[in-house]
Amino acid sequence: MAWVLKMDEVIESGLVHDFDASLSGIGQELGAGAYSMSDVLALPIFKQEDSSLPLDGETKHPPFQYVMCAATSPAVKLHDETLTYLNQGQSYEIRMLDNRKMGDMPEITGKLVKSIIRVVFHDRRLQYTEHQQLEGWKWNRPGDRLLDLDIPMSVGIIDTRTNPSQLNAVEFLWDPAKRTSAFIQVHCISTEFTPRKHGGEKGVPFRIQVDTFKQNENGEYTDHLHSASCQIKVFKPKGADRKQKTDREKMEKRTAHEKEKYQPSYDTTILTECSPWPDTPTAYVNSSPSTAPAFTSPQQGTCSVPDSNSSSPNHQGDGVSQASSEQLQPSATIQETQQWLLKNRFSSYTRLFSNFSGADLLKLTKEDLVQICGAADGIRLYNSLKSRSVRPRLTIYVCQEQPSSPPLQSQQPASGGGDSGSGTPYVYHAIYLEEMVASEVARKLALVFNIPFHQINQVYRQGPTGIHILVSDQMVQNFQDESCFLFFTVKAENGDGIHIVLK
Repeated sequence: MAWVLKMDEVIESGLVHDFDASLSGIGQELGAGAYSMSDVLALPIFKQEDSSLPLDGETKHPPFQYVMCAATSPAVKLHDETLTYLNQGQSYEIRMLDNRKMGDMPEITGKLVKSIIRVVFHDRRLQYTEHQQLEGWKWNRPGDRLLDLDIPMSVGIIDTRTNPSQLNAVEFLWDPAKRTSAFIQVHCISTEFTPRKHGGEKGVPFRIQVDTFKQNENGEYTDHLHSASCQIKVFKPKGADRKQKTDREKMEKRTAHEKEKYQPSYDTTILTECSPWPDTPTAYVNSSPSTAPAFTSPQQGTCSVPDSNSSSPNHQGDGVSQASSEQLQPSATIQETQQWLLKNRFSSYTRLFSNFSGADLLKLTKEDLVQICGAADGIRLYNSLKSRSVRPRLTIYVCQEQPSSPPLQSQQPASGGGDSGSGTPYVYHAIYLEEMVASEVARKLALVFNIPFHQINQVYRQGPTGIHILVSDQMVQNFQDESCFLFFTVKAENGDGIHIVLK
């Protein structure tokens, strides 16, 4: 009996030892050292389940790949996104590669696709005010674009297009079955969008994003296929090379242990998959000329600008009532404020001011609006809110002389209008000249006094001894501001039209 008990203890001891050994084996696999989920799934207890799990390549396979031929920075930590330095205005190749597996997306086989390449802000704060930032850049760099295609160097691209209203984007068609390379040039530099510009600032990063579309049933390229982007910084010419060299020298000075925390520098930059840019389907994807940006139609159709022909407060017709009706009132609701913004060509800011009533918008100072909308649109919005009209370059006061009028010496314009011998006061009209030319004087006189403009042959000024001096542009430029004139009309010598004589 004792022998049996002893054998039981030996067996039990052996089982415990085997169990401990098995646990220690797992401990070695999952101990304090680094491990990954693939190591865990490789254990025997997970072998059966592992065979049923789908692989990443089976669940998601991008149809295209875009590779930019520019080296990545070596000073980027392992788990951060790559960063690539570019020189301003230099051409960089982006290879457009077909990455489909056999049988993937047969609907685009043998057909063209459309890609839009754009340079956008990496910083979300700047993304929110992108339109204002780009408008400010456009104001400082008139006629320039942020992004261009180097067409002579590009290969396989067809029907390249740029939109004047979108300076940061280019588009083209290409055949995935053929070799395609688009050479791009970025003309903005990262320090142009930093708040302070005293030198030595850290420039803001940009993103190069490529969005690709196929045709829909109507033949328009609006069906999204793929999007990818990479992070870049743009320097003045040769600056990117110096920055790359500086980063490389810094990394060489680090210890081997520190270098393990950083990514190696690669000769090319692979754009990583991302969400499509929000406005890609509606911006200018379609090739039809009627598909302009949605905010252009209010500018042409609904905005009422006071006519520059209006010369006098008493002869502006409906211009005054229109201007007063278009002025934003403090009592305006949110919806009325949105309509006012659309009517006055601020449609791109309707979303930004979507919760603003009239009172909220009118409380903003000029500095607030410049900061929110950029210099150009900020000042324009401020002047529109305050209903500031353009100050005329010259103001003159004119009265039409009647045949029975007494001589000019009896007039008293300084006292608000003289009095004729019959007791009828002389009423002067203000004429505001935006251009200091003789033709502007004739046009404004015709408008104020209802004289057909085409019937006015010449405008004269009565000089000493009653001579008639032709009113030239130089004479108008020497008029004193707020001068007073009487004028009368005489028939032209040939009987065709009239002359106006100022006295």
